[in-house]
Amino acid sequence: MARLLLIRHGQASFGADDYDALSDLGHEQARVLGRALAARGVKPGLVVRGTMRRHDETLAGLLESLGAPESQVDAGWNEFDFQHVVEIHRPLYRDRTAMMTEINRTEHPGRAFQEVFDAATLRWSSGSYDTEYAESFTSFRDRVAAALARTRDQLRQHRDVVVVSSGGPIAMAAALLTLGPDAPPAPLWASLNRVSVNTGVTKVIAGSRGLSLSTFNEHTHVETDARLLTYR
Repeated sequence: MARLLLIRHGQASFGADDYDALSDLGHEQARVLGRALAARGVKPGLVVRGTMRRHDETLAGLLESLGAPESQVDAGWNEFDFQHVVEIHRPLYRDRTAMMTEINRTEHPGRAFQEVFDAATLRWSSGSYDTEYAESFTSFRDRVAAALARTRDQLRQHRDVVVVSSGGPIAMAAALLTLGPDAPPAPLWASLNRVSVNTGVTKVIAGSRGLSLSTFNEHTHVETDARLLTYR
């Protein structure tokens, strides 16, 4: 039975000039996961990543322990532009300095940003304001569904495939596999996306009936060290 592992990137650099670069902790998370996967005997025949820097840097950390399998890049696994989605909802946040100043005035800055993020993605995923966004939620869903279909086809050749992506696409893939392609995925997607852990592993099994979600967001490799357990 073929196995697909969807891996969320390591911790990015929230609040820095380049969010897309992994933090030092993010690089460590990637290396820790690579060692954990190697210890479990994971030997992917193919690794796929999105085009973002945090995907590339996470994969580099994984491959320190997983060797040098065939590698491909697929932009379908890129994260949605959450900064754009947040800025449409909260125009003040087009100025990063203003955003950081506002949230840092709160007692819990991370929680304050999460509240804005949740409200912004709820608006985006409602489908009521599609023309305001560069990529609508429906277009995002279709993009991830197409990437998942391409990866399904690759599983016919490679027994184990590893995809390095982001929380949004992985949550969407999990929602589509759980609900089916015709059900509205937004509520489940939002719930899954909210709890995605950096370097969390989602396992999908390919069998005679197609793809089936086996586990979502498994992260035992970071649970023994509180430093390594991060969500953003």
